[in-house]
Amino acid sequence: MPQIHPTATVIGDCTLADDVQIGPYCSIRGPVTLEAGVRLLGHVYVQGPATIGAGTVVYPFACLGFEPQDYKFKPGAPTAGIVIGRDCLIRESATVHASTKPDRPTRVGDRVFMMVNTHVAHDCLIGSGVVMVNGSGVAGHAELGDNVTLGGNAVIHQFCRVGRLVMMSGDCAVSLDVPPFCMVNERNRLGGLNLVGMRRNGVPRDQITELRKAFRDVLRRPMPRSRMVRMLEKRGASCPVIAEVAEFVKSSKRGVAPGFGKPPREVMTWLQRQGRHDAVEQPAG
Repeated sequence: MPQIHPTATVIGDCTLADDVQIGPYCSIRGPVTLEAGVRLLGHVYVQGPATIGAGTVVYPFACLGFEPQDYKFKPGAPTAGIVIGRDCLIRESATVHASTKPDRPTRVGDRVFMMVNTHVAHDCLIGSGVVMVNGSGVAGHAELGDNVTLGGNAVIHQFCRVGRLVMMSGDCAVSLDVPPFCMVNERNRLGGLNLVGMRRNGVPRDQITELRKAFRDVLRRPMPRSRMVRMLEKRGASCPVIAEVAEFVKSSKRGVAPGFGKPPREVMTWLQRQGRHDAVEQPAG
C-alpha cells in the first residue's frame, strides 16, 4: 500500500504503485501515475496528466506537469502533460512543464539528473542519461539526445536540437543545433569534441580518431552546409559516428553551430570597424 503522509493531498484519478512514498505537504492532482519505487520527498507538486517512471526520486519544491509558459496556450486547454522516465533524480525547485499538444507529452528519458533550479519547458524531448547542472534550462520544443551534459546556467533556445554526448560548459547558450559528440565552450561555438564522454560510453578508438579528423577538416571550417554534408557523408561511409553527425547536420532546420575556425560575430564586427577606421586614418599618398 502506498505511504502517503497525512499532510499530503492526492486528488483525482491517481494510480499509485504499492511502494510509492509521498512525503509531507505534497500535492498530487490527477490523472497521475506513479510507478514502482517513486519517492516524493516533500512539498512536491505534480499536476496531471503525468506519468513518473519507476525508481524516480523527486526533491522538495519541484513542480511537474503544470501548464506551459506559452501565450498561445489557454488555461484549461487539453494537454498530453508530461512523461518522466525511470530512475531519475529531480532536485529542489526543478520544473517540467506540460505539453501544448493534446497528443504528445513533454518527455524526460530514463536516468536523467535534474539538479537545483533546472527547467524543461513544454513540448521538449529529453533523452536518457542527461545531466542538467544547477540553473540550466531547455526552452520549448527543444530536443536533447542521450547522455548530454549541460553545465551550470547553460541554456538551450526553443526548437534547438542537441545531439547525443554533447557537453556544454557553464553559462553557455545556443540558438543553433549542436551536432553529436561536440563540446560548446561559448555562445553558439563548438570548441572541440567530447572525447572523455565518447571514451566512457564505449565509442571505439578508431572511430574517435576518424571523427577528430572530420571535426578538424569540416566542422571547424566555415563552408556551405551542403558541402559540409557531402564531406561528412563521404567519410561516414566507413565510420558510423561520422555518419551520425552527417545525418544530424543534414536534417538541421535552425542551422548548425560553427567551430572556432570562424570568428564570432562580435569579433567580425570589431574587425570590420577597425578596417573602416584604418581607411579613414590612412593619409593620402
